[in-house]
Amino acid sequence: MQDSRTITRNSASNLALAFVLLPRAKRDGMSALYAFCREVDDVADDESVPVEDRRAQLTAWREDIRRACAGETPQFEVNRELQTFIRRHHLPFNLFDELLKGVEMDLDIKRYADYEELEKYCYRVASVVGLLSIEIFGYQDPACREYAVHLGKALQLTNILRDVRSDAERGRIYLPLSELDRFRVSPEEILRFEYSSRFHALAGSVAERARHFYRLARVTLPKVDRRAMVAAELMGSVYWKLLRKLESRQFDVLGPTPTRLNKGQKLLLILRTGLRVASGALTPNYGTP
Repeated sequence: MQDSRTITRNSASNLALAFVLLPRAKRDGMSALYAFCREVDDVADDESVPVEDRRAQLTAWREDIRRACAGETPQFEVNRELQTFIRRHHLPFNLFDELLKGVEMDLDIKRYADYEELEKYCYRVASVVGLLSIEIFGYQDPACREYAVHLGKALQLTNILRDVRSDAERGRIYLPLSELDRFRVSPEEILRFEYSSRFHALAGSVAERARHFYRLARVTLPKVDRRAMVAAELMGSVYWKLLRKLESRQFDVLGPTPTRLNKGQKLLLILRTGLRVASGALTPNYGTP
């Protein structure tokens, strides 16, 4: 588990933060899954490498995780560490394949026509991670799968809003072109980092779409599985707080400094989420008006 733990520890990711509320065995499983996600995402994002070479690397990762799922010996150390949890939790290759399809979308697609296209991407890169994660967490009610899909889309849309500037620096615009048209914001304005009242309205519309999925996650999480989903619930709370912070700053996300939660805010959310679960609180701490 050394490679996976090192990758997770060095990531400073909100996702990795959520693992602190898990028992050791599940924390190790999530570290192994996170390390796989981090590795393939880094392959796709390394623009110093030609696109076709990155595509070949992702093909190698797909074949290697297929070997891991089939009970064969994987080549990559991260996949060898993940294989233990693939066996234990019966993680299916088709979900890893779908995740890799999402990562590969970043090799070719820099614009999304509408929400239908964007949410396909969100499903692949975020909801699928949720579907794999809940297998590691353990659940009783199959409705947990719907919860994972909704929460994944909510988190990814929040990420997209936070990262408009850094994505634009790569020439990427994830905000749907149909929404840009609706609010009369040109792609060139975003690529020039031009903030305006029109962009504020556009971002507010995307935020409302994210809130829609937070609300769906809130109502679809089965009561019987709330304790098992403690790490996912922490993620929901962290990203909900981030969305509210973006909103309080008028979605001015085109400047050079990204909006983040500080360590104190994250620690408070960890404590609150842990206490809510320990006390048997039945409602998620996000998705409220």
